[in-house]
Amino acid sequence: MTITRVIMSAINVKALTRQNIQKFLNSFDTVLTDCDGVLWIHMTPLPNSADVINLFRKLGKRVFYVTNNSMKTRDGLVEKCKALKFQANQEDILCTSYLSACYLQSLGFHKKVYVIGSEAIAKELELAGISYCGIGPDILNQNISYSVFKKDPEVAAVIVGYDEHFSYPKMVKAATYLSDANVHFIGTNTDERYPVSNDVVIPGTGSLVRCIESCSERKAVIMGKPDEYMAKMLMERSNIDPQRTLMIGDRCNTDILFGIRCGFMTLLVLTGVTTLSDIEKWKKSERQEERDLVPHYYIDELGDLLPYLKELETEMS
Repeated sequence: MTITRVIMSAINVKALTRQNIQKFLNSFDTVLTDCDGVLWIHMTPLPNSADVINLFRKLGKRVFYVTNNSMKTRDGLVEKCKALKFQANQEDILCTSYLSACYLQSLGFHKKVYVIGSEAIAKELELAGISYCGIGPDILNQNISYSVFKKDPEVAAVIVGYDEHFSYPKMVKAATYLSDANVHFIGTNTDERYPVSNDVVIPGTGSLVRCIESCSERKAVIMGKPDEYMAKMLMERSNIDPQRTLMIGDRCNTDILFGIRCGFMTLLVLTGVTTLSDIEKWKKSERQEERDLVPHYYIDELGDLLPYLKELETEMS
């Protein structure tokens, strides 16, 4: 692999010299990194990704794990990071299960939430002192008429996250609660599918959110990338400087678009969803919304940065 192949400007394509790469590495103080498809796939870390992230920290850069995944709590993600050799503390994690609870807290919410989603969302709601219902299987019973479904009067919000138990009864209940315009509608993220190591398609949370949006005729407030709430939390709680922040991701319509909207530098890794052919197509597009998906830089995989970070470490020592 040559230096030219490591990183390339998405706007002004040119070969990078070793000096250019060092300039790139010195241009940011804060690193925001997606997780699935960038650092690991399921429980398999991508080659040298942990070394790169940990070396970023050693070089004095702040690192935040910013994931649309709602299947784990912040504590659960810290445990996963440590198991896969990534250094992390709870304060370094922004996940959509946590952000959903934060959002309701910011509204002064004290009622009950109907959740289509995981135990992680339930746990984060519990930690925020918010009651909930709906977790787990809700199986279609042919002997029950859903026309007589009675709403829980305490439910004043609906959260839709990733749910392997997604079902018709859950659609009925969510849409029924949302028929009241005063009920808050929260979607954890809009990722359509998740990266897997074989040819199986795993529908993502975005597919479930769109389903509930369709049958409720409502639009959800989205917690994850590329929408603004995650950025708002980063700005308010961590005081990051957008001009000195790098966003690393594998999906242009969430990670990279998030970075572009926030004024961050963006780096795409080609180990997840978006391909190089996608970038080439968007660069030539006449549609602004597609040109906004083009990252500033791309790289084959995050671990390819390791030798250059080591050189920087040597220079600083």
